[in-house]
Amino acid sequence: MAMEPQRLMRLATVASTSVAVILVSAKAVAWMVTDSVSMLSSLVDTSLDLVSSLVTFVAVRVALVPADADHRFGHGKAEALSGLVQAGFIAASGCALLFAVGDRLAHPRQVREEEVGLVISALAIGLTIGLVAFQRYVVRHSGSIAIGADMAHYSTDLVATLVTGVGLFVSGLLDQPLIDSGIAGLVALYLLHGSWRVGRKSLDVLMDRELPEADRRRIEEIARANPGVRGVHELRTRSGGLTRFIQLHVEVDRGLTLVAAHEIGRQVEAALAQAYPDAEVILHVDPASPS
Repeated sequence: MAMEPQRLMRLATVASTSVAVILVSAKAVAWMVTDSVSMLSSLVDTSLDLVSSLVTFVAVRVALVPADADHRFGHGKAEALSGLVQAGFIAASGCALLFAVGDRLAHPRQVREEEVGLVISALAIGLTIGLVAFQRYVVRHSGSIAIGADMAHYSTDLVATLVTGVGLFVSGLLDQPLIDSGIAGLVALYLLHGSWRVGRKSLDVLMDRELPEADRRRIEEIARANPGVRGVHELRTRSGGLTRFIQLHVEVDRGLTLVAAHEIGRQVEAALAQAYPDAEVILHVDPASPS
């Protein structure tokens, strides 16, 4: 039997935090042993993942709190807030890493004991692939923004770790410290790009951006499919965490009784709830304009 989305989300936060603690510890040792700026870049990225995982851990639990008297639409936007915070952390880390790269380019020195870095990179790659695969499964079954943002961080970490391993190997093989610095610079730029993607998605939710146009068309088609509906207008949609909100007006024949008009509205609501089981539907019935 499939696990419910809320439980999957909680498990994903525990898994990401545990993996981050292991990787930060391992990469810190590797950086001190190798003195590699590309390993430092990977350590910065993973440290950021740990902070993000902790933020996600809290945000998911807040987002899953049911609606109450003070938050009638629920607490789902806590996920988007956490995504925005994470985007800020990513951007700050990317900028700090660029400064470190600039210093190393000005004062180049070769890495040491690159074999240690390669072993730890291999460990990190294995753990991160497993975590990202699980997070992708959770996002697919829950639509969680916070878990999706966390997955984006670990995806960048996976790329950073792969590139770092290659950089360590080639830099040691060719005895060229600038290769190590160049790899770190690419990771920093990749971090900044990831920050923009995560931040944009979070802002869309916080600013109540409409659902995708395909969803809006589908909602209208479902409403108009009811034979009693003469028209649809004032469709408004937005999302908040695991819940989508759909508001619309449907027009019915002016000669219908209140009970009959209400029944048509109830049927449309039921059809929308079947198509969007995670949505809250607010529907108003209007009399159609005279012919």
